[in-house]
Amino acid sequence: MSPRPASFRGSGSSSPGLLDRILGEEPGPFAVLHRPETTGPGYLDVLLGEVSQPDALTGIPLPDGLPQGGGVRHDVLAVIPYRQIAERGFAAPDDGAPLIALTVTGQETVRVEDAVARIPDVPTELRDPRFDVSDEEYADTVRSVLTDAIGTGEGANFVVKRSFVADISDYGHHRALALFRRLLARESGAYWTFVIHTGDRTFVGASPERHVSVRDGVAVMNPISGTYRYPLSGPELPGIMDFLADRKETDELYMVVDEELKMMAQICPEGGRVIGPYLKELGSVAHTEYFIEGHTDRDVRDVLRETLFAPTVTGSPLESACRVIERYEPQGRGYYSGVAALMSRDEYGTRQLDSAILIRTADISAEGRLSIGVGATLVRHSDPAAEAAETRAKAAGLIAALQAPAVSRFAEHPTVRAALGSRNDTIADFWLSDVGQRLRPAPDLAGRRVLVVDAEDTFTAMIAGQLRSLGLVVSVRRFDESYSLHGYDLVVMGPGPGDPSARDDPKMRHLRAAVDTLLRERQPFLAVCLSHQALSLRLGFQVHPRDVPNQGVQKAIDLFGASERVGFYNTFAAVSDDDLVEVDGVGTVEVSRDRDTGEVHALRGPHFASMQFHAESVLTRNGPGIVARAVRGVLALPDAAVRADASGLPDASGLPDTSARPKPRVTV
Repeated sequence: MSPRPASFRGSGSSSPGLLDRILGEEPGPFAVLHRPETTGPGYLDVLLGEVSQPDALTGIPLPDGLPQGGGVRHDVLAVIPYRQIAERGFAAPDDGAPLIALTVTGQETVRVEDAVARIPDVPTELRDPRFDVSDEEYADTVRSVLTDAIGTGEGANFVVKRSFVADISDYGHHRALALFRRLLARESGAYWTFVIHTGDRTFVGASPERHVSVRDGVAVMNPISGTYRYPLSGPELPGIMDFLADRKETDELYMVVDEELKMMAQICPEGGRVIGPYLKELGSVAHTEYFIEGHTDRDVRDVLRETLFAPTVTGSPLESACRVIERYEPQGRGYYSGVAALMSRDEYGTRQLDSAILIRTADISAEGRLSIGVGATLVRHSDPAAEAAETRAKAAGLIAALQAPAVSRFAEHPTVRAALGSRNDTIADFWLSDVGQRLRPAPDLAGRRVLVVDAEDTFTAMIAGQLRSLGLVVSVRRFDESYSLHGYDLVVMGPGPGDPSARDDPKMRHLRAAVDTLLRERQPFLAVCLSHQALSLRLGFQVHPRDVPNQGVQKAIDLFGASERVGFYNTFAAVSDDDLVEVDGVGTVEVSRDRDTGEVHALRGPHFASMQFHAESVLTRNGPGIVARAVRGVLALPDAAVRADASGLPDASGLPDTSARPKPRVTV
């Protein structure tokens, strides 16, 4: 990013006295933000304002029209607590943490070096520093989540929080500013480094992760996952390379990419494009990251609501993760995993949004009580002790390591760049490609109507995106809202969390009834993951829990004679000893299966097909091609009209084969 031009200073109060007021004894509500990817690394935004507490995101007051004085005008800085996810209808303990809106009444831009020179570096003494949950208790929670949540099919991964707590001696806002000053020097890789003072509480943090940004109609999300904990001597290249080769760390990142692609598919009509990966280096840890970008015309408050909250701090599928968090964190999360969001207008009056996830953030009360929430991403092969250690390392970046010497950096090392680049070799180029390259409608599919039924997993938004790339007209409906199976050329019964054999579960009863109707009326349909399992049971196959859940696992399979790399997210699996099965009242069913275990990968029948894997996942190399073949099969269309090139993009007959094209190269 180039440094901020002088004209970016914006409108509103630009008096050099704003920073002086903040450094005074009673400054009132204020914020100082370092946003190097937006404003350049050498500048800070200094904001003064008035605080309100709207009930909902739609209640955040945003003015319209051109800003006075030209330039960028910052309107509102919002601090969004975790409980706000209830706006999406998801489970959340009501801990009373309010939605905070700081309406900006004054703003100025100052140089980092000038602010550092003027902010006193007063010492910070912590009394009774400790974790509210011990390492042993946290490890026990990890074991319980692995067994009782991931192991029962509730989801692929979950983030469980604990907090570092302490009291700051002789606390005043000057000590919060001093902490901010030290973070500026220490956490050079942070997305936002900030201090936000509301009057009765103060947030100080160095968040590595963008939540979502919108500028010139382009939305960007930044999935970050995988953690390399630096040794005491600092990071080392061999350690970095071991981290990049660690399959668990890689799987964690792929899973959150899938989850954020779901969100982008909901706010961007054409879905999102994946860019990366990169290494993000912070003071005590390093992470791997991708960027996802897409075009949107949604109101920035709607964008915020539809992206509550990042899977990197909750889990996936998101709706199920919220239920698990409520179970294991009944006390609530406060502002941990929430969002700090700056809403602005450019010189033309167009809305902008920049926001950071509230992690690596100290929440400090007026009395000096400090709390730093930290969490680890729990996946099927998590080690409980290692996850507890990871949360300690994340807290250390804000507390113990603040005054440590600068660390070495390896993000641009050629060996590191090569290892990162190799991660894209086996994933879906569909999501790595520009959205304009995806739309290749097949003449015999274009215009056909498809209903996608969502079973509590917004993978369905990505399914819809792949179907639209083939020229199909897609409607998405949740299983628990009113809809009809009739009037469509094709129905797709979607994925979701849950036990397919649960007789009393309302969702499973609905999926079974829908599958029965589709079979009885011989209506063309596809079934994915959980719906595939419901179909398998209806056809007489046995469905069992797997010994080890497949959550974010890529496997090479034989899919009816085609070799494919596909992504699995399943705790349960159908099994079969045969490749062909005769089902009374249905006909012959073809079975794609693992030859050693009998686990069923996919089924094909007279007017239906199903997949245990997720063709829409970033882990499935040739997803659109697989979907195209399946759709054409259930519609009884010839298979020659659509093929998939090596990139996984559908290639309509007569269009040039683009399999040899280079991967997109984009600088973020």
